[in-house]
Amino acid sequence: MAPSVAEIQQEQVAPVVAKQVPVVAVPEAATEASADAPARRVRRQIDEEGGTTTAKYPHYLPVYDYDQKYAPLEPFEHVDHGVGADPTFKDLLVEGSKITKLTPATGSEVTGVQLSQLSAAGKDQLALLVAQRKVVAFRDQDFADLPIKDALDFGGYFGRHHIHPTSGAPEGYPEIHLVHRVGSKGELDNFFAGRNSSVAWHSDVSYEAQPPGTTFLYVFDTPETGGDTAFVNQVEAYNRLSPALKQRLHGLKALHSGIEQAEFSHKRGGVVRREPVTHEHPIVRTHPATGEKALYVNSGFTRSIVGFKKEESDALLAFLYAHIARGIDYQTRVRWAPKTVVVWDNRVTAHSAVVDWTTGERRHLARIQPQAERPVETPYVPETEA
Repeated sequence: MAPSVAEIQQEQVAPVVAKQVPVVAVPEAATEASADAPARRVRRQIDEEGGTTTAKYPHYLPVYDYDQKYAPLEPFEHVDHGVGADPTFKDLLVEGSKITKLTPATGSEVTGVQLSQLSAAGKDQLALLVAQRKVVAFRDQDFADLPIKDALDFGGYFGRHHIHPTSGAPEGYPEIHLVHRVGSKGELDNFFAGRNSSVAWHSDVSYEAQPPGTTFLYVFDTPETGGDTAFVNQVEAYNRLSPALKQRLHGLKALHSGIEQAEFSHKRGGVVRREPVTHEHPIVRTHPATGEKALYVNSGFTRSIVGFKKEESDALLAFLYAHIARGIDYQTRVRWAPKTVVVWDNRVTAHSAVVDWTTGERRHLARIQPQAERPVETPYVPETEA
């Protein structure tokens, strides 16, 4: 079964005040019938490949548990570790490391830093660097070879783990969101049967009350060429607007919806582990660490502008989507390579997978996606006063 649109598009523990619903790992034996309970309905990618696989990390292949359900997410107090972090990055960009800008406005690449070995100060500086540069690719990382629990412990420093309602996960670790495509010709033909392009700009699960912030994606299998991830800088997209339009957008909220994603999963026989939700968020949000304002709409999950008539809402959102999509001068593209970890801030970026390879190679990645604060808007400040 081909992965859902959400799986293709989405490239998704500090102490909390409100407790998340506990996660119960599903043991392998749970799929076997017992005298007391019926067999659980579980679908495993490795079974669909005949019990053997060419995947380099088979324990990360997706598993779908149809009987696992979660209660609604509860509010929690998020602490942004980029706030107050040392802007010299002395605990992150250590001696021997190198940082290179991918483009002037957006994105950087770092070598000579091992993320899994960072101190708390280094992690704080990582959050700030990613907020500033929007997306940072770290090469030669050991994330894929860590025990999954250790990778989750690292990601949990940045916020409460988000458990995706419709995606596959490694067995027993629903906090990991898997991006997986086997790359066969039939799969690609099916994908492009109803679309001309794979580009689908979105900010991950923006329909949640507290959407993700600092986000991690690490690679297992990727085509030799192709399968990149594109990112757009939503701060610069906001900055390019006229003062009059900026002022008009302030105070407006948009509705973000997870209903369509859940419906799509239902239609293709997929899982829906939590009832879908909608939430209203400001169209312009402010980042807590940098103070920068960013557009916070995306064609993947934003549905309408609150208080506008449909024609008005559709017209303004269509302009903003087109403005974001054509901003090649504030976009960047990350090329995947073995042992790469890409870190980005979902609050100030949108991104899209690029499905452009026809060589039959597998594309397999894992995402750790800590949630952040509920989006906040600060008042509009005229440019003459800024």
